Amino acid sequence: MEVGCRRITHFNVTASPTAEWTLQQFREAISGEEPYRYLIHDRDRIYSRELDSGLKVMGLRILKTPFRPPQANAYCERLVGSIRRECLDYLIPLNQKHLWRTLKQWVGHYSRGRPHLSLGPGIPHPPLDLPQEASWQDRIPPYCSVVAKPILGGLHHEYGLERFVA
Repeated sequence: MEVGCRRITHFNVTASPTAEWTLQQFREAISGEEPYRYLIHDRDRIYSRELDSGLKVMGLRILKTPFRPPQANAYCERLVGSIRRECLDYLIPLNQKHLWRTLKQWVGHYSRGRPHLSLGPGIPHPPLDLPQEASWQDRIPPYCSVVAKPILGGLHHEYGLERFVA
C-alpha cells in the first residue's frame, strides 16, 4: 500500500509465504514506473537479509519497525483490520483461488468506491466520468441520478452518478 494515497499497489495469496515468494511480490509491485524510496516492514522471518538486499538493489531504503509495537506500522495494521472487518469476517473462503477472487473485488472497492477519511474524504482512484461542474457541489445535477452498485454480493455498495439517457 502506498501510504500517501492509500492505494493498494499489489496483493496476492499463498498458504505458505517464503522470503523468495515475498521478494517476487515486491518485484511485481515495484515496476520502476513509480519512484518509490522507502519500504516499511516488521521483523517477521520472511523479511530476511537476502530479501532486504534484493529490495535495496531495487533502490529502496528499508525501514524496520521496532519489536512488537503494532502502532509502529499503523497503516498496515489498519489495512489488514479493514480487510478482516469489511470482508473476511463475513465470508468463508473455500480455497486459495476463492480468497484471491474475493480480495480482488474488495481491493477494487477499496481503491475506487470506498471513501477514506484521511484523504479528505476521498477515493484513491476516483472515477474519471464524474461531472466536474463546481456549480452544483453538494447537489445532484438535474441530468443525473444516484445509482447503487452491489459489491461482494451486496455486502457493500458503491454509489455513483449516472446520466439520464434521453
